Amino acid sequence: MTEIKKAFPKFDFTQGEVLLLNKPYKWTSFDVVGKIRNSFKPLKLKVGHAGTLDPLATGLLIICTGKLTKQIDIYQAEEKEYTGTFTLGATTPSYDLETEIDQTFDLSNLTEAQILENCEHFIGDLDQFPPAHSAIKVDGERLYLKARRGEEVALKTRKVTIKEFEITRLELPEVDFRVVCSKGTYIRSLAKDFGEKLNNGAYLSRLKRTRSGNFKIEDAFEIMELVNHIREIKREEDFK
Repeated sequence: MTEIKKAFPKFDFTQGEVLLLNKPYKWTSFDVVGKIRNSFKPLKLKVGHAGTLDPLATGLLIICTGKLTKQIDIYQAEEKEYTGTFTLGATTPSYDLETEIDQTFDLSNLTEAQILENCEHFIGDLDQFPPAHSAIKVDGERLYLKARRGEEVALKTRKVTIKEFEITRLELPEVDFRVVCSKGTYIRSLAKDFGEKLNNGAYLSRLKRTRSGNFKIEDAFEIMELVNHIREIKREEDFK
């Protein structure tokens, strides 16, 4: 079967473009920004992302170029949608797969009804503790750097809103979910809290951002697909 290539619009990168990209697994958001920025060389162009994705997450990353980098805060503030998997019966210090399991729990007494009903406790306005292994700055330093040194930091709760939260597959120890939430919501923290509410444990084992505002993952480019296109049009006179 012949592969159908995605059609590219006529870009004006200097005036500003909003680029939708599918962030690969284990890439940082800064890795993606750097790859796009380097593809413009020798042209020096402002490039930034509108909302960090953890390295172990995949999915929609919004990249702004040129004059539209001034609107990054607007795009970053929009509602997000994620899909992913919680693994029940264990916890990790980072609340995901970045660190090793530190505690295990018995799942034999957990029922499907209990797990499904548990979702109701996490819909609405919540006070959420961010993970110690996060990019939040405390005293000018990222929290994950302090956590990796074994330093304990008194974390403060943040107000977040979860609009929708549903279980889409339940095959213990795995629980697949879909969540629609406000800016600043940590799905890793949601995993931890979800397990604790069940008097058990849970960590985030898979995460994909599927929507941000009106932007959807279905409309995103693969990184190298876009980079190669940029390199091609750089040779044209109307490249901006």
